[in-house]
Amino acid sequence: MTYAHILLSQFTTAQTLEFFLRILAACACGAAIGYERSRRFKEAGIRTHVIVCCAASLIMIVSKYGFADLGTAAAGYYPGTHGADPARVAAAVISGIGFLGAGAIFRNKNAVKGLTTAAGLWATAGIGLAIGAGMYWLGIVTSGIICLMQYLMHHFTVGSDAFQNSILEFDVDSEVDFQPLLTALLQDIDGQISSYSYAVNGTTTHYSVTLKSKKPVTMELVNDFSRNNPGIRAASASKL
Repeated sequence: MTYAHILLSQFTTAQTLEFFLRILAACACGAAIGYERSRRFKEAGIRTHVIVCCAASLIMIVSKYGFADLGTAAAGYYPGTHGADPARVAAAVISGIGFLGAGAIFRNKNAVKGLTTAAGLWATAGIGLAIGAGMYWLGIVTSGIICLMQYLMHHFTVGSDAFQNSILEFDVDSEVDFQPLLTALLQDIDGQISSYSYAVNGTTTHYSVTLKSKKPVTMELVNDFSRNNPGIRAASASKL
């Protein structure tokens, strides 16, 4: 039996294409859910949902069909596999990789980072299971789909992937009603407040605002905002 025969004999071309169709359909569903979440300024956007849905589809296919060679005559090529329960090991891998993914997620104030990286680790585990089960083309093509999607969405940001996380600090005269001014700024940059605090210090009030915005919050923009509102004594902006 040649290596090429082993590579292609487990499934027909039609079956392999059906697997690819399932994965692409899962990607489309994940993108739809992620788009809805991103419109509500949620941390897990399109990329994260697509990766998780794509990997879940892949792992389900591996679980159902990845061990077909154990029940066929071809299983004789691999001695010692008769009566094995490989799905049990695969389930343990998926559970265990969750701990590694959790370590990639961290929180900075109200901004959550690393969700897409954690989803990528989980997807990579699924790809490893697929190739280990002998579903070579499925693992390779799924890797290509995820890499292409990551590349495109880093260059053409959509939804929450395009949001900027920033911290704005303002020192404002205490008699100034700052809330309407802040609301106008949020409308201008298409932003949403994540957290908000203030402290009165004599004749001034210090405001600290953490926000997400679709437009970048630059010092030039903040300085223009301060010049147009004389009650603001000082202002600063920084990215999370």
